[in-house]
This record gives sequence, structure tokens and C-alpha cells, in this order.
Amino acid sequence: MECVVQGIIETQYVEALEILLQGLCGVHRERLRVHEICLKSNPNIGYGISEVRLLCDLEQAEPTWTVKHVGGAMRGAGAEQISVLVRSMVESKASKNVLRLFNALGYKLDHELLRVGFTFHFRRGADITVTVSSVNKMLKLHATDEAVPVTPGIQLVEVTAPATSENYNEVVAAVSSFCEYLAPLLHLSKPGVSTGVVPTAAAAAASLMSDGGGTTL
Repeated sequence: MECVVQGIIETQYVEALEILLQGLCGVHRERLRVHEICLKSNPNIGYGISEVRLLCDLEQAEPTWTVKHVGGAMRGAGAEQISVLVRSMVESKASKNVLRLFNALGYKLDHELLRVGFTFHFRRGADITVTVSSVNKMLKLHATDEAVPVTPGIQLVEVTAPATSENYNEVVAAVSSFCEYLAPLLHLSKPGVSTGVVPTAAAAAASLMSDGGGTTL
């Protein structure tokens, strides 16, 4: 399982967000450049339409591939009351022939994206990953060098943490607590819930930039 929240931030405030994250996490950022290919099966495969994501890490000297399947969200009254989405997820490393394999299995390309930005990996009550990226679409099949922003001037922020059926409450609490520190710059909520940009972002960014990340957090 994984716990996840998302939000958006204007590109002009991303540097301030990076300063804030550096102070909160205490680790260096990692560069992100991932080619994401979303595949869907034909209805006649299995019992319904299946969707998988093939992620190619282009930051590596030799690009590496990961297969990711995101399942359904946890349901029930308890799930509705928390601000973090808890969902099933299966992820595995794969060889460079993975796209050819899924095509042979009957999966077809649904869409593809290029995510460019940075990530922070750290532990703060849970193993949390914060990803800040520009989401780009390809003008031609697999042409990552010609990708253009889906929403110019806006970047996606995603906070995720792995969880199990036994500890997801603790992970949800850790993610929710961490997100409170980011509230002056952006609001994070369940994927699919649009919250827009935060009115206080400009003032918060100006304060962070003038301070240079020196404030103890």
C-alpha cells in the first residue's frame, strides 16, 4: 500500500519550496527525469481493463525501468475522514525489454508523459518521498526531447509513503503532519481533488528566499 497526496505550485515559487524542503528533510535533493508510459490491456485480457505504468529513469547512465500498478483506494467511513489517499500499489524493477513484453501481452499505449524536476527521500515518522516536477507531454511517440509542459508555469508536488494494512494509520499521521509545514506554499490533498494555488505562496516564498533557508525548522 501507499499513502499519497498531491498539490500544485507555480514554477516561480519552486526554488522557495526547495529551500523549505532542504531545511525540513536534511538531505540533498535528487534530480528527476522520468519517462512514464501508461498502458492499458484490451477488455478480452482477464476479467477487465488493466492499467500499468512503465517508468524509465533517464537520469541514470544506463536508463532503468520500473513497472508500477496502482490499485484501488481504501474505502469506508474511516478512509473518507482522512486527507491522505491510501491505495494498493505493486512495483517491480524490469529489464529494458519490458515495453515489448507488455505489447506482446496485448497492452496498448494509452498516454505517455515526461516528468522533470527533483525529489527528496527522507524519514520523518515514515519513509517519505516528495517529488516536485513539471509534467510534459510528447508531441511524437516516445520523443522525450520534444516534450512540452502540459500546464506551463505550474508544477506538480506529490508526497508518498509506503504503508501496510497494519501501519497505515501511523503513516497517514506522519504524512499529514509533514504536509502542515508546506501549507504556506501549497495545499496538498488526495489525487483528483483540485485545490488550486495557495494565496499565501508569494509572501511565504519571499520570506524563504530572503532568509536563504537559514531558519531552523
